[in-house]
Amino acid sequence: MTHQVHAFEPPERFVAGTVGPPGERTFFLQARGGGRLVSVALEKVQVSLLAEKLEELLSEAQRRFGVELPEAAPAVGDNDPLDTPVDEEFRVGTLGLAFDVDTATVVIEAIAVGEAEVEVELGDADDDEDEDPDEPDDDLDRLRVRLTPAATRAFIERARRVVNAGRPPCPLCGQPLDPAGHLCPRHNGYHR
Repeated sequence: MTHQVHAFEPPERFVAGTVGPPGERTFFLQARGGGRLVSVALEKVQVSLLAEKLEELLSEAQRRFGVELPEAAPAVGDNDPLDTPVDEEFRVGTLGLAFDVDTATVVIEAIAVGEAEVEVELGDADDDEDEDPDEPDDDLDRLRVRLTPAATRAFIERARRVVNAGRPPCPLCGQPLDPAGHLCPRHNGYHR
């Protein structure tokens, strides 16, 4: 099976976005550049975690390497919807982050869900002694983007807006509120 590496170094646009109404949204990372458009699906929690870890990575780069960090991105960031068509290349299993000191850029790698993550393998554990479970799979599709600190900051701001644009949280339990209400554990199973 051949794998594809979709590299955008740098992309013209790299954003997190969603398709579908709140409560049924599918989250995507989308990169555009050089006449190509690549969209990969992932979970809301992965988008949230990616923004958080990128923020930590920028702070660490500033602290360790003296990288100049831009101020918070202007509020008038990229609020446009995802480019269409949104064709899912693959579903993201692993996200990798790195800071390239030589170019002062952030490298984000979204790696497809591996077969091992999907299938439960049966058999003796001794069969695959030569395989190290901690080694990254080189035979998985991946999306790789290289961003400047300013572009990374803009990505973080938008990712947070996208994550927070879903259903409002219940003031009692914090779970997402559906337009029809929900069974709140704090109300002992009764609708509000």
